[in-house]
Amino acid sequence: MTTRKSFVGGNWKCNGTQASVAALVEIYNQAATEGLCQHIDVLVAPTALHIPGVLASVSSDVHVAAQNIWSSAGYGAYTGELTADMVKDFGLRWVITGHSERRHKVATETSELVAQKTKAGLTAGLNVIACVGEQLEERESNSTMSVLQSQLQPLLDLIPLDSEEWNRIVLAYEPVWAIGTGLTASPEQAEEVHANLRAWLATMGDAGVALAAKLRIIYGGSVKPANAEQLIAQENIDGFLVGGCSLKPDILDICRACQPKK
Repeated sequence: MTTRKSFVGGNWKCNGTQASVAALVEIYNQAATEGLCQHIDVLVAPTALHIPGVLASVSSDVHVAAQNIWSSAGYGAYTGELTADMVKDFGLRWVITGHSERRHKVATETSELVAQKTKAGLTAGLNVIACVGEQLEERESNSTMSVLQSQLQPLLDLIPLDSEEWNRIVLAYEPVWAIGTGLTASPEQAEEVHANLRAWLATMGDAGVALAAKLRIIYGGSVKPANAEQLIAQENIDGFLVGGCSLKPDILDICRACQPKK
């Protein structure tokens, strides 16, 4: 049985002043001081403006991610964007791709573009949190798995199942209807989707079976201390990508919930 290391990422989205970010860094540094980063991966994703300050002051035990990258390598005429090479050169090791707010709100990113961004990050040597998720009408029409499969297929087309690049991907399942709404998929609902994603990968031959066993799949969608322990107890949920509560001391309780049970 493959042991997958738990993961807690804080996506700060478009939030923060210099003062509030400095205070947030102290909260994440407390996670390191308490030893919460010893057995789980803890990550923060500040705005691009706040990345330098966070890198300079956060514990080395806490990973720092960019919230987005462009799909082309190197540098060029991509106004308002960050390329993977630029992110890597700046000292970051992680990036988020395909968040629902980029797929549906602040941009209209296709799954093909998300796959290209993910591949660009991997090629540059970054680790990637690749996000997928269905909207409310898609869940209500029982289309969740077909939507997730369509979002993942372009990535599978770019990266062979047996590629070591999958060791640097964390898949985040974020039902769009549960992001910032206060609604949360029940532990059973979230577990069903995570298990179905692994089962789908496992239909793709021996390489798919191996990938299904090792791939970390984390949940995002109104995660809070009140539901974190029940969610992480599910067999196929490997952690969280946290929005609102990543901006509060609550993130420490979420990290505590993900600690290995004695």
